Amino acid sequence: MSLPATFAIDSPGDAARAAELRRVKLLATSVLAATFVIFLGAKALLPVHPVFGFIAAFAEAATIGGLADWYAVVALFKRPLGLPIPHTAIIQSNQQRIADKLGEFIEVHFLEAAPVEAKLRQIDFGSFIADWLRDRKRSEDLARFALRLLPEAVAATENSGLITFVSRRIASQLMAIDLAPLAAGTLRAFVKEGRHRGLLDDLLRGVHDTMHQAETMAMIREKIRSELPTLLKLYRADKFLVNRIVASATSFFEEVRNDPAHPFRGEFDRMILSFVDRLETDPAYAERIQGLKRDLLARPELAGLARHVWENLRSFIERSASGETQVLQQYLVRMFMTAGEALAGDAELRAEINQGLVAVLRTVVAEQKSGVSTFISDQVKSWDMGQLIALIEINIGRDLQYIRFNGSLIGGLAGLALYTLEYLLRLL
Repeated sequence: MSLPATFAIDSPGDAARAAELRRVKLLATSVLAATFVIFLGAKALLPVHPVFGFIAAFAEAATIGGLADWYAVVALFKRPLGLPIPHTAIIQSNQQRIADKLGEFIEVHFLEAAPVEAKLRQIDFGSFIADWLRDRKRSEDLARFALRLLPEAVAATENSGLITFVSRRIASQLMAIDLAPLAAGTLRAFVKEGRHRGLLDDLLRGVHDTMHQAETMAMIREKIRSELPTLLKLYRADKFLVNRIVASATSFFEEVRNDPAHPFRGEFDRMILSFVDRLETDPAYAERIQGLKRDLLARPELAGLARHVWENLRSFIERSASGETQVLQQYLVRMFMTAGEALAGDAELRAEINQGLVAVLRTVVAEQKSGVSTFISDQVKSWDMGQLIALIEINIGRDLQYIRFNGSLIGGLAGLALYTLEYLLRLL
């Protein structure tokens, strides 16, 4: 049998079925020939004894039944004896109609919304995804696959101008943000939580430590010395003043730091809140902040920093994809496995995933089922039906050959019954 590559007999099972088909065909043909020979012999021996009449009737009807069913089985696939008999080679003659009806049948009975949704709801997509991700080997394979795609995605991003578009979009979005209310709200929450008190303590501690440094003392002393009259310089008044200033400042800072109710803390609170109020209401403050933002975004160093970050990211991705470094791959593997563990322990999330996938797949099937029907129809129309029929015969031909056995048996019994009735009527 000559079959196309798509229908090739490529397994031991197919070869065994083909051999069995040949055997059953030969057996059915032998039965047909045997009934015909028995019919001729019984007819010749009819004058010897009446029993041969019954044998001849059975054999004659069995031969006719076997021939009729042979014709029916052969006519289903091809033309009996190659004769152009009408309504034979039924499958080949109706290829176009069979293709259209098969596609329509699949669309109507298999891809309807209700049965599709019912079948989809039987599948636990969430658990499948969780189990798949929790398997280390699968997560490693997924990580390697993602890493192989990343350099191409990066190159496509650069070549498409997406980076420029995104950069401009981000810049325009940043320019559109009114920072004054945002800064005021942040500062107000900062003060409300009392975190500004810790900031004040840090400032006091920093000033205290700075003033006790030798460099700071020398600088203050030099400044005071330059302002004092010459006579006082001779008596080293600058050193006295520096020591007094540092001692007074240190004492004041210590008082504020050690006294949570110190009046200076209240003044500091009012100063901060006053600044927040002005930031919210004073257009000059808002304009000044906007100006700082514009100046910052216009700085070429910012664009250079963005390019540098992008180049480093691209280099890191390329090295990860080539296997030079395993950091990103290991991170992805851990991330996938962690996601699988989290999903396995979250029944609510799995239910949401299942519901979402059912809705998506149901919509996809509903939108594409006519396309599936057309695809099936076109595929069947493009098949070489002669070769396809050979494959069908290999798989179901053996059962069809038993129709010939049944036809011989049923025909023979029917012929025997009619002959017996006729014989009895003659006796009457």
